[in-house]
Amino acid sequence: MPESQVDSVTEPALSAQPLAPDIEEPAPWFAIWTRSRAEKSVADQLDRKRIEVFLPTVKRWSRWKDRKKQIDWPLFPGYCFARFDPRGSLDVLKCEGVAKVICFDGKPAPISHVEIEAIQRLVETELQFDPCPLLHEGDLVEVTHGPLKGVTGRLVHKGPKTKLVLSVTMINRAVAVTFDAADVRKY
Repeated sequence: MPESQVDSVTEPALSAQPLAPDIEEPAPWFAIWTRSRAEKSVADQLDRKRIEVFLPTVKRWSRWKDRKKQIDWPLFPGYCFARFDPRGSLDVLKCEGVAKVICFDGKPAPISHVEIEAIQRLVETELQFDPCPLLHEGDLVEVTHGPLKGVTGRLVHKGPKTKLVLSVTMINRAVAVTFDAADVRKY
């Protein structure tokens, strides 16, 4: 074979493209901090902009002078969640009622899909649920209901029944008491 023909014969090029079609990962979820009582308005605006939005709500009774009515109240007052490309956060920030997108180090902070999906599944059920503070064992907490209302102590066990330790540090002694988890809040 002449040399000029050898140069024209090439080995098949290896492709840098994947063999399977490229499956696009969905955009991450972000928390949007809204102005007071603007959660629903912000969610509606984002929906009109075709941005996937999630505003978890809980049914509550609201009382006026002349009547009572059951309304949907934001599960996390002051927040709604949206799924978008962080480079397009200006579209979100332009919505009336948006205070800011929650950021860390100046960049929108993504929320785990698992956490959002868990809340979505919960609000779709008929289970009773209410917002509560995120408490950790070792936190200083205050009793909010009952005969010890206003008393502070250290949370030592978290569960349906919460164990609280009240201490007298000067004599290095303490006493433990068990409460319903809904009756304490972070101090």
